[in-house]
Amino acid sequence: MTTRKQTRVELLAALAELGRARPEWRLGQTVANIAMTAGRMDAGAVWDLEDEEALAAVRVLLSQYTQAPTTAAARTT
Repeated sequence: MTTRKQTRVELLAALAELGRARPEWRLGQTVANIAMTAGRMDAGAVWDLEDEEALAAVRVLLSQYTQAPTTAAARTT
């Protein structure tokens, strides 16, 4: 499998995992949050986002939202 295809497979798997971690996010919100986490703030951010950037951003979001339950519970109270 080529690097590009492998990155796409990893990105889609990570996106599914993020969807399970944040089920309240709509798909559009999720994509916008990924773009913003990747440092893309302009209106065309999603269009220009490379798969590698998106994968790195999803991994950051997953690390933030899949922490220990006591930490997440403490933030919501």
